[in-house]
Amino acid sequence: MTDGGAVLPWLVIRQDEGGNRYRVGRYATRAEAEKVADRLDTRGHQRLYVVERAGQATG
Repeated sequence: MTDGGAVLPWLVIRQDEGGNRYRVGRYATRAEAEKVADRLDTRGHQRLYVVERAGQATG
């Protein structure tokens, strides 16, 4: 079930130095997700923010 029936297939994922991954948010479009990831990247943290489609296998 999705929130309010909205389809939000794009995820912003934060990966830390230890390889741990955390979902930061879900977005309707890839462009929206990339904008958020880029903004977070510019904050200078030692973390990697990536955009993935929900259900996409990583590894």
